[in-house]
Amino acid sequence: MDHEGAQWFKSSYSGGSGTECVEAAFTTVGTFVRDSKRPSSGDFHVGPGAWSHFVGALREGELH
Repeated sequence: MDHEGAQWFKSSYSGGSGTECVEAAFTTVGTFVRDSKRPSSGDFHVGPGAWSHFVGALREGELH
């Protein structure tokens, strides 16, 4: 899936120690996620509904 030019940002849920670095980029087709320490290693895509459910579960403390 094409995401060239996407604006990547570091997740506020990433740890501050430099060992847990997740980046995301919102696009018209959904959200892309990658490891910020190895951005060329690849990424994965989730649809808008799945991303919303994931973030909601984080906020509600359903994921640890």
